[in-house]
Amino acid sequence: MNILILINDAPYGTEKAYNAFRLAMALQKDHPSVQVNIFLMADAVACALPNQTTPQGYYNIGRMVKSVLPRGER
Repeated sequence: MNILILINDAPYGTEKAYNAFRLAMALQKDHPSVQVNIFLMADAVACALPNQTTPQGYYNIGRMVKSVLPRGER
C-alpha cells in the first residue's frame, strides 16, 4: 500500500506539519510494508531546510524529515 501525505503549512507556528510527520513516523513503525510519501508544498518546503533553528517549545521538524526519509536518501 502507498500513502501520500500532503503538507502545505509552515514547519513552526502551528502543529500541522508536526502532526503530519508524527503520522508518517507512526505508519512507518507500525506498518513497515506500507510506503509513505510526503509532498511538501508552499510554506511546508521550509520543513526540509537543513540546520534549522527550532523555536523554543517546538520539536525540530528537520530531524523529523530525516527520520521519515529512506535510509539511502539521508
